[in-house]
Amino acid sequence: MRARTRLAIGAVGVVAGAALLTGCGDAGSSGTDAPQQSASGAGCAPVKGEQLIALQDDKKLQNSDNIIPAVNSKAANPQLIAALDKVSAVLDTPKLIQLNKAVNDDRKTPKVAAEEFASANNLTAGIAKGPGGDITVGAGNFAESQILGELYRIALTAAGYQVKVQQIGNRELYEPALEKGEVQVVPEYAATMAEFLNTKANGPSAQPVSSPDINTTVTALKAEGDKVGITFGAPAAAQDQNAFAVTQAFADKYGVRTLSELAAKCSGSATVLGGPPECQQRPFCKPGLEKTYGLSVGSFSSLDQGGPLTKSALRDGSISVGLIFSSDGAFATS
Repeated sequence: MRARTRLAIGAVGVVAGAALLTGCGDAGSSGTDAPQQSASGAGCAPVKGEQLIALQDDKKLQNSDNIIPAVNSKAANPQLIAALDKVSAVLDTPKLIQLNKAVNDDRKTPKVAAEEFASANNLTAGIAKGPGGDITVGAGNFAESQILGELYRIALTAAGYQVKVQQIGNRELYEPALEKGEVQVVPEYAATMAEFLNTKANGPSAQPVSSPDINTTVTALKAEGDKVGITFGAPAAAQDQNAFAVTQAFADKYGVRTLSELAAKCSGSATVLGGPPECQQRPFCKPGLEKTYGLSVGSFSSLDQGGPLTKSALRDGSISVGLIFSSDGAFATS
């Protein structure tokens, strides 16, 4: 299971061991379930193609999972936060997609990809020197987190710190280390971290504190962080959240670019939704598409969580729409 699995597929605030937040289960079988009885209309049959696009979440089903630096409060100072915020200032979702493509598809190391990005985007320009000292940047056990960790290393080195990046694993491991100061900085995801801290403090049934609005989410996140000694910098425009993807050929054939258009034009028996098995029960996946957008599908194909099975099923025309991450390198156009 991918370590960055997040709340958008799980019930809000649930945590699991091998994930950055919510566990959605390992890849399921690749079988397709029987047609849903609620589906009506012709729907939109899958259309194979290589290029994938993410349909716009125009009614904001997903919460705001913007990249944001998390810092042990004892290590936080204005220069350190400002250096990390420089990363946030230059990073948007298209750039994050290209960084992921560089590592996952072009086979560059996270360090090389980050250094090339930093050079191309003048990342270290204007960074003020801080008091210095040793900083350990913790990273999750997946490429995107490691890339972000390397970007933080570059920015903090420019601010005069001696920095190392340490891959730790999932949030259940690195968040306590961040609280204790065993690591000082971690790249985070705003809504996911807000719910992690919320449910850790208040139990798995705690009322959600995150929102599709990033300002609301960050306000709640900072309040939760204050309770455990974690300070947060500025959120990046870059988001890594669940996205519903189709092939470019599918979008062109049926004239859909948003989830509202998908629901209006493609509700019906021919439409096949693909994703991890638990997508069928979790509120930010199939039930969310039904409730928020009024989408009905003819069948559900049990695949994986934004992984190769789902992307292959889209490309070979086995499913109409599939759940993958919004920053996936598969969305890169070059």
